[in-house]
Amino acid sequence: MYLLAAAVAVSRFAFRSRDLYDLDSVNFALGMVKFDPRVHQPHPPGYFLYVCLGRVLNYLVHDANLALVLLSILSSVACVMLVYGLALEWFGARAATFAGLLFLVSPLGWFHGIVALTYIVEAAASLAVGTLCWRIERSRWGYIFPTAIVLGITAGIRPSSILFLGPLFLFSLRRAGLKRIALGAVALAATAAAWFFPMLHACGGFAAYYGALSSLWKMVPSKGTVFNSSPLTSIARAFTIVYIYFLCFGGAIFAPLGAQCDPAPADREKKLFTLAWIVPALCFFTLIFLKLVNSGYLLLVAAPACVWLGKWLADWYERAAWPKGLKIISITLGAAINVVIFLTFPAYCSYRSVTHFEAELQAVDSSLPQLGAPDKLLIVSFDNHLLGYRHAGYYMPQYQTIEYPTANLVEGPRIFAMEDGQSSLLAELPQGGYSQFVFYPLPNGDPAYVDYLATVTKLLPSQDLTTVDLDGHQFVSAPIKDLPLLFPKMALAPRVAMPESLYTPRSTAARRP
Repeated sequence: MYLLAAAVAVSRFAFRSRDLYDLDSVNFALGMVKFDPRVHQPHPPGYFLYVCLGRVLNYLVHDANLALVLLSILSSVACVMLVYGLALEWFGARAATFAGLLFLVSPLGWFHGIVALTYIVEAAASLAVGTLCWRIERSRWGYIFPTAIVLGITAGIRPSSILFLGPLFLFSLRRAGLKRIALGAVALAATAAAWFFPMLHACGGFAAYYGALSSLWKMVPSKGTVFNSSPLTSIARAFTIVYIYFLCFGGAIFAPLGAQCDPAPADREKKLFTLAWIVPALCFFTLIFLKLVNSGYLLLVAAPACVWLGKWLADWYERAAWPKGLKIISITLGAAINVVIFLTFPAYCSYRSVTHFEAELQAVDSSLPQLGAPDKLLIVSFDNHLLGYRHAGYYMPQYQTIEYPTANLVEGPRIFAMEDGQSSLLAELPQGGYSQFVFYPLPNGDPAYVDYLATVTKLLPSQDLTTVDLDGHQFVSAPIKDLPLLFPKMALAPRVAMPESLYTPRSTAARRP
């Protein structure tokens, strides 16, 4: 187990990302400076304890991305140890070894172990809660109290976890008796209250927090649920889950073919427990919300799947009438396929995409200043996970950056804006002092991005547009007088200096450790 833990730590650290990879990663980094979900520092529901853990590590390394990546690496190490431990308890040493090796080379698990996102932390928490709930399932009632505390802490890291793991906790308590159930409920409520009320205070009260959460729900997840969209949407999400299953386990997806045909009664009990573990989340991701870019959501249920895949691989290894050498070759080939998927697969969740993004970010941020000084040039950027509004605002802090399109919030239409590391919501367009605005380039090579930019620029007079090619990227700019054409609901206003930032972002040249 310790060799597996060391291998996970080394492999994740060696391939760690150097820049904040995702829109959400920047949100978390900003939240570590000033927690304010109203301006998405970070985005609702806040991830309060995750941000707090990031702050602690940031005191040591003084680099927001590195702090959060180290948190992902530590969580990855916890994952492999918990996977190994649960598989050992359920199925024996060989299954535990296979499960640990599978996690080591899991393409999706590896990716989320090198970037500044919450999903691998949630996976570790899922394994911790699942392992503890199994103790309760075996009538070891002394584990009720610590399980409730761990579940309450997990909800502070990713609040949605309580929806997905709460049913497992309840399932494990079904034979515990009312007094023990009440103890668990009180411990869970007290643990949640210990972080929830400080979080409310930090973000300005319940009304401010709920308003931000409600606005985000209406803008994104609520638009494609089973209640207000075609059944085809849910079917498409189900196929997306299958696709993510491949991204998570790669060459091991055929492991169930080696499963024992007539499972023992004990295995049936473990399967029922596993269903209570994974079904709530799978139902939510199928019927309510899931996008491929959020593939890390599935790590919560991939954790117990890893344990079962280890068992099935062990079954195959013990029962298949293959020469031992051929079995070892097959295992090595499967591991190699997973490594290749992680390194080169042309998708959001691969090391290839991380390095490509970082190269693009460096090129854009070094080229953009050639188009104008910060007091004359306004940046207009898009709501995109890569090279979007947050990356423009975070890595170009000397410029004011506004996001297109307008956000329809509870308080009315607003524009997300950044300057000098500070986020704000504008009710009016900035104008005074600027002579031009420029679109922050979207990632190269995707026709959808090209089409989207073309759609946006059609709102502007073609004779006013200027396109400049710099370092492989096209920068499209226009006179500031045309800005209201992009934001027709917003009035123009003189530029007002934003409050002095509480922190000074690193310069573009110095952001890499």
